[in-house]
Amino acid sequence: MRKNKRRKPMGEINVVPYIDVTLVLLIIFMITTPMLQTGVEVDLPKAESANVEQKEGGKPPIVISIKKDGKHYINADGVTDDLVQPEDINARVEAVLANNKNPQVLINADKSVDYGAVVTVMASLKNAGIPNVGLMTKSDDGQ
Repeated sequence: MRKNKRRKPMGEINVVPYIDVTLVLLIIFMITTPMLQTGVEVDLPKAESANVEQKEGGKPPIVISIKKDGKHYINADGVTDDLVQPEDINARVEAVLANNKNPQVLINADKSVDYGAVVTVMASLKNAGIPNVGLMTKSDDGQ
């Protein structure tokens, strides 16, 4: 005769599936974190925008202007605005970097200019070796 033996309940938790899930999440975060940290570092002007002070040495800042019609201009000497193709901005800024190791760089874009055009210029400046870019704004009193 067969006697019905009751099995005792097992009091242990199998942690192997939890370890597998944890490792998968760790790998996902390790892959996505570097993607989130790329980009162009920019010093964004404040709404009340203080005046930009010229750095020591008296050299004027490089001003890259983007007009409504999409034309790009560069002013590297403080006097003349030269018409430039967007793909040539990198070379022009690198030429200025040969003489001035840490120039101020400002972007002067019309408010109706596509955001992508401004980002493209900022990325080009980053590739040329400019660590910080300022965006020019108009103050509330119209200056």
